[in-house]
Amino acid sequence: MSNSIIKIKSFEFAVSIVKFYRQFSIKNKEYVLSRQLLRSGTSVGANVREALNAQSKPDFIHKLSISQKECDETIYWIEHIICY
Repeated sequence: MSNSIIKIKSFEFAVSIVKFYRQFSIKNKEYVLSRQLLRSGTSVGANVREALNAQSKPDFIHKLSISQKECDETIYWIEHIICY
């Protein structure tokens, strides 16, 4: 599954989050919210990777659900950073 679209997209998303974090933290000198965004945004791909290596279908579903929760958290932090 090395060509999995979700694996590719989650990696691209993580790279975008890292670039945003660098620019935002340098420009605004803000590190608390942006670091939390960095953690949750890059965690999405890590959890997708774990899901793709799951040992069972329930394990796969569980790990993808964690990835979804990290996506939701990332959206939460993006909304708060925009308001910052």
